[in-house]
Amino acid sequence: MRSLGTNLSSTTSFILMGFPELGSLEHWLAALFLLLYAVSILGNTLILFIIKEEQSLHQPMYYFLSLLSVTDLGASFSTLPTVLASMCFHAPETAFDACLAQMFFIHFFSWTESGILLAMSFDRYVAICNPLRYSSVLTDARVAYIGISIIIRSFCTVFPSPFLLKRLSFCRANVLIHPFCLHPDMIRLPCGDTTINNIYGLFVVISTFSVDSVLILLSYVLILHSVLAIASKEERLKTLNTCVSHICAVLIFYVPMVSVSMVHRYGKHAPEYVHKFMSLVYLFVPPMLNPIIYSIKTKEIRKRLHKMFFIPKL
Repeated sequence: MRSLGTNLSSTTSFILMGFPELGSLEHWLAALFLLLYAVSILGNTLILFIIKEEQSLHQPMYYFLSLLSVTDLGASFSTLPTVLASMCFHAPETAFDACLAQMFFIHFFSWTESGILLAMSFDRYVAICNPLRYSSVLTDARVAYIGISIIIRSFCTVFPSPFLLKRLSFCRANVLIHPFCLHPDMIRLPCGDTTINNIYGLFVVISTFSVDSVLILLSYVLILHSVLAIASKEERLKTLNTCVSHICAVLIFYVPMVSVSMVHRYGKHAPEYVHKFMSLVYLFVPPMLNPIIYSIKTKEIRKRLHKMFFIPKL
């Protein structure tokens, strides 16, 4: 293994840190990560399988849910190789270009998930505020167009990041505090001028996460206004109940993401384990919880799961 202080202008690797401060407990943490990966991969695969097989789920809402599951699987598989290598096999060194590629895919799937959550909020808005036009507004072709647009936006947004990093001279210790490659972690290491990188990063956050979150909030303001106009209390609760899964998905995505941004921006002197923990929550929790939430709250998916695993209906 190369020296931790090697200049990256003459070497081509990063050292990805696990949790050495935990000592022997690191093995238990690695086992926990494997369990989270298993739950995430199995849960999202089941969601995709059920939506494919269940004809009644071939609707815009579940098409978007399929995209969300694919994105969550992509996020899990993006971090899996280096987490396993550094924490299970004690091989923390990764190639510079491989680290840039991992960084690209992690952020690509994060941006994609944000776009999908926005599309799902639009789906709920149309279904509740204009139900008579739902089938004509959200046709299969339009859903496909929205999905492709989200992917293209995410790709174009993240694509410049590896090249903006690669042009810099890395002269500090080539050690990253996470067991995977993240842009906020990597941008600390160059000794050159990172102004362009910082401006571009701020532009990306404002033009994607900020815009998406504001539009999601606006959609729910309109939904709430429409729901309050319903006379029956039971009907209001029934209508709002169709949004619970999506609201939970939005919260478990945006709350950790905002927390990570705040810690990186304002908690620079916080212990490393705080940065690690927040990033792990941001990357591990949404892929794990999304399929659980939708399995519990969606009647059709729940019924199919009962049938698949021969669980008697209560």
